[in-house]
Order: sequence, then structure tokens, then C-alpha cells
Amino acid sequence: MKEVIETLAAIDLFQGRDLSEFSFERLGGLTNRNFKVVDGEKSYMLRIAGEGTEEYIDRHAEEIAARISADVGVNAEILHFNTSNGVQLTRFIEGALTMNAEGFKRPGTAGRAALALRDVHRCGDKFSCEFNIFNMMDEYLGILRGKKAWVPDGYETVQHEADAVRQALAATPLETVPCHCDPLAENFLDTGERMYVVDWEYAGNNDPMWDLGDLSVEADFGADQDEELLLAYFDGEPSPQSIARMILYKAMCDLLWTLWGALQLANNNPAEDFRAYANGRFERCRTLMSSAEFPKHLTLVGETDA
Repeated sequence: MKEVIETLAAIDLFQGRDLSEFSFERLGGLTNRNFKVVDGEKSYMLRIAGEGTEEYIDRHAEEIAARISADVGVNAEILHFNTSNGVQLTRFIEGALTMNAEGFKRPGTAGRAALALRDVHRCGDKFSCEFNIFNMMDEYLGILRGKKAWVPDGYETVQHEADAVRQALAATPLETVPCHCDPLAENFLDTGERMYVVDWEYAGNNDPMWDLGDLSVEADFGADQDEELLLAYFDGEPSPQSIARMILYKAMCDLLWTLWGALQLANNNPAEDFRAYANGRFERCRTLMSSAEFPKHLTLVGETDA
């Protein structure tokens, strides 16, 4: 734990402390290294940024989003944030369960997640950057091409087909709001009464339906969970156009994270088999886009405001 001790020693909160008295526990993370740090009765979460993340993460923008979402009461309290190296220290949220697809099967969890996202969406503030999935696809693909890196076979063809989605969404734009933009199931912490959302690296002002659609995909929601998510978010029945918009984003999030997975592979991230990850995301996107219902959703979004 030498790296953890050296990182903590550079944080003002721990100046002059004997860090050998602290205890550390390595936690999960696909790109970053996360640790629970215990100092007597006080617990913290330390995030050490992964190698290569500076290529595509704007740490200044992340800090703004992290602090705004913490002020709303959705994110953990921020105690230290270093924009130059991505080190972040927050309060550890005690008594909260780190979510996964299985955890989200429990009744009420999808609804609590919807309310947490809605609290940020409606906070009345703005983040410092925009999250535009199509621009990000172009950016990620440019980085990969610059590295002469692998992408799944047929990716460019499907991205070209996604132009129809881009046009439909652009024809009926919603006002962008502060969004998490990377609602991986494990970024949600559930106390049973409220849901916290952490890891705001990709946050930006975005279409709010992105967050709902992406969460549905990441947590492998079924129809009942989608219904619970939408009913809670809209405090009642959503419009057919809102449902359709969310479904378009389900496909687009898989297409975007396909490239993200390819980028992790190119950066030699050892966290998991990112070739299999990217291929899996890509195939799921193609399956949804080739379904009989997808053109109907495309038409609904393209013709009528959500």
C-alpha cells in the first residue's frame, strides 16, 4: 500500500499524521484504483486515477460536477480533488450497498435511482461541459485510429446507421441538464432509503433520457424495472416519446462504450478482457437497432417532441 500512503501524505487533511495507523481496503474499479481508508472511526474513499485516463477525462469538469452533485446530496462529500493527477478523496458512505444488476432486481431500487438522477437533473445548476455522444464517438474513434488500434469488425457501418438516430434526436432536442452520463450499476450506492451516485468522470450537460437509458442497459433492466424507473422519474406515466427517446439512447450508449472498451484495450488496461467487453456491447447495440420496434421508436422521436 505504498502508493496509497504516498498519495494520502500529499493531502492537506492528513499532514503530520502517522499513516501507518490507518487501514486500507482495495475496492473495485475498471480504470481507476479505489481504496477504503479507515482512520479510527472516520472512513474515506480514495480514488487514484488510472493510467491513460487523462487522454479522455477532463478533471476540471469532473471536479465541478462532483461538487455540484455532492451539494445536491446525491454524491459523496468531496474532501480533496487534485485536477492535475485525478486523485480524489471523499467521505465513505457507511451502510450503503454497492449496486449491481442483481441488486437492482429488488423492488424500489430502480425508483430510488431515478429520483437521485432527477435531483441532479433538476438542481438548477449547470456543469462546465457538454456530453455529446456523437462528438465523443468521433473523438474516441480518432484516438483509436491515431493509435492504429483495434475496433470491432463492422463498427463504422453501424456508426453510419446511427446517423439516423443523431438526426432524429437533433430534430427534437431537449434542453440539456446536468447528467451523470456513466450510470454503471456499481456507481449507485443504496442505503435502502436513498440512492447515492458516485464517479462523475464523464458527467456533463446532456439529454436527461441518456441517464435513464444508459442505466437500464448497464443494470440489465427488464420491462418491469424500466417501468419503475420511468414512473418514478416522471412521477407518473411517461409519454410514448420519452420512452422511445430512452430506447434510442440504449442503443447509442452501447455504441459509445464499445469504443471506450476498445480504448481501454489500446491502453493495456488489465482490469478485464476489454476486447470481449467491446464486442459484447457492439453486438447488443446491433441487436437492438435491427429489431422490428427500433424504427418505430426512431419515428416517434423524430416527429414529435418528447
